Amino acid sequence: MSDKELQVPPSAVQLRRMAKLIGAMFITCLTSVAPQLVQAQAPRSPTPESVKGVVDFQTIAKGLEHAWSLAFLPDGRMLVTERPGRLRIVSSDGRISEPLAGVPRVYASGQGGLLDVALSPAFDKDRLVYLSFAESGEGAGTAVARGRLGERGLENTQVIWRQQPKVSGSNHFGSRIVFRRDGTLFVTLGERFNYSDSAQDLSTTIGKIVRINPDGSAPKDNPFVGRAGARPEIWSSGHRNVQAAALHLESGQLWTVEHGARGGDELNHPEAGKNYGWPVISYGRHYSFLPIGEGTAKEGMEQPVYYWDPVIAPSGMVFYTGELFAAWKGNILVGSLTPGGLVRLIMKDGKVAHEERYLGDLGERIRDVRQASDGSVYLLTDARDGRILRIRPANNASGQELRRQ
Repeated sequence: MSDKELQVPPSAVQLRRMAKLIGAMFITCLTSVAPQLVQAQAPRSPTPESVKGVVDFQTIAKGLEHAWSLAFLPDGRMLVTERPGRLRIVSSDGRISEPLAGVPRVYASGQGGLLDVALSPAFDKDRLVYLSFAESGEGAGTAVARGRLGERGLENTQVIWRQQPKVSGSNHFGSRIVFRRDGTLFVTLGERFNYSDSAQDLSTTIGKIVRINPDGSAPKDNPFVGRAGARPEIWSSGHRNVQAAALHLESGQLWTVEHGARGGDELNHPEAGKNYGWPVISYGRHYSFLPIGEGTAKEGMEQPVYYWDPVIAPSGMVFYTGELFAAWKGNILVGSLTPGGLVRLIMKDGKVAHEERYLGDLGERIRDVRQASDGSVYLLTDARDGRILRIRPANNASGQELRRQ
């Protein structure tokens, strides 16, 4: 054996030098990653099992083809969108109207089609209905139209806003419409799946939340107004595909739940001018199992309030304010497409204190969640033969269990 192959023990001096070197290297590494470690502390859903015996449901209507959104009219009837491009009125006894006239032509392919419906805050006077939808052209993109509800449908329908630019593909259009207290509209958008990097590009509205006036123009107090190279309607950036949004009725703050990839669905409250990270940071992975971007945190990018891994595939949400489920007041209710059912988030000081899930055994993709004036909760199921479900406590006021239909 040669001298070079002999295993000679290091001296005490050498050991001390090695210890100092390793310590210095550790401190350097820790210092460089510490900001990310501190930031990357978003709480993760514990993925609770669905609870039985808390809620029961009735089928109010059925036969709707991939119903996407629901809005209650003042008389209790419902405006319901179907993704292939139909808008219908559904009465409280389940009667479904013929498709209403005046709906813009939609790009009904993949995830595209007729999406959200929202009433003007002054609907009693102006009768205006707002629709978000996938629109074709040189490619496809999300658009917003408005029309006046008349006897036969929408009248004087006009497209007031379009996502820029239109791109190819049939996935990730968003899109929810939420009216702010000042009368402006938030419109949530997707990054169109194959165009993730555009979510960081302020010259496009891909992967953004925008805030517009009722006529589609950009409010003068939006965060990027006057900034060279930025679209003035942008409110926040770095979003993947936001299909759940609601306004907190006390604070007036916008809250959203957006789709992640393989893991990484996020609860956020998007604030003006802030960047929510996609596709630079995420708590999920690509569908190929490859990592996304640079990790879970980066300076200048916001952390979610809460995230899901595995996903719930969120669509539709509401802040519950009714008396029927008294213990739910102030909670967030979110629809789940996968694994399906209703997700309840119990909030405390702006954070998720507890999560419960219901109707997991229903086997339905829940596309939208709405609260009726009597405090009951209405759900839309996403299916070729979709339903409107009305949920109530499992035991009603008379103590009789609701009949499942």
